[in-house]
Amino acid sequence: MNPSDLFDLLPDMAVFARVVDAGNFSIAARQLGSTPSTVSRQIKRLEDALATRLLERSTRKVRVTESGYQVYRHCRDMAAAASGAVDAAGQLSGKPQGKVSLSAPTAYAKSVIHPLVPGFLAAYPEVDLQLVFSDHDIDPLASDVDLVIRATDDPPQGLAARRIGRVRWLLCAAPRYLQTRGEPAHPRDLGRHDCIPLGETVDDHRWRFARGGETATVAVHGRYIANHAGARLDAAENGMGIATLPEFAAREALASGRVQAVLVDWEVQARAYRGPVWLLYPPNRFLPPKARALIDYLHAHLGESD
Repeated sequence: MNPSDLFDLLPDMAVFARVVDAGNFSIAARQLGSTPSTVSRQIKRLEDALATRLLERSTRKVRVTESGYQVYRHCRDMAAAASGAVDAAGQLSGKPQGKVSLSAPTAYAKSVIHPLVPGFLAAYPEVDLQLVFSDHDIDPLASDVDLVIRATDDPPQGLAARRIGRVRWLLCAAPRYLQTRGEPAHPRDLGRHDCIPLGETVDDHRWRFARGGETATVAVHGRYIANHAGARLDAAENGMGIATLPEFAAREALASGRVQAVLVDWEVQARAYRGPVWLLYPPNRFLPPKARALIDYLHAHLGESD
């Protein structure tokens, strides 16, 4: 293939990488500001030029063929190199620009990070932000995500880490529920209440508490179980029982009086993520200005010292 033909294929290669990442033509087309039919024609043109089938198509999603995966790896690297070129130009100018991606646990991303997005985008008009909602531990060294938020007592070795907060768990209930059923004075009193646990593990009905040197474990019961903080909060507001909630998810409802915290002198030792919250990122000496801008912005607004 002569250089001229190769250069003509570069846009199609970039589109192919986007289709594989997106999982189907429609999503890729929306991301590219194109149409599914146009994207499909570009992939077909690339397949014809390379004389190999890259994708097995269905109405809902695509499956990458063996040869397609090998081609995708190079197309992905090509797109990453283009992004790197933009970052390099941004570093030389010192001006934040380009796309920066951030992953965070779903509830934390929705309640804490998402409200800060409009202010960040207004402050940095040449930076695009991708917020990835994920409850899986993503490795910024092995993924396309620039920054990762994780709650852990021990940040992983090999990554730069900046502390931005703490996740604390509370028990919350509607005032009218407590007026009817009474307010628990000790964790053991929860056995007489309707409780709303996560239900993600078989042990989630056993709530653990600590106060000073004292600990308590209580088997709780209730008619509603939900592994979504917003759903548990809504259930608590509607008087369905006492819910376990991360403090950040309950903050607005607590301030407005829709729910109130109970057993506040006890620490809820939730099995879900809790403790110090860290921004994790590759320990690059020359961090792109776009990533540095987001790190500094989150640190300033979440107000946690290192």
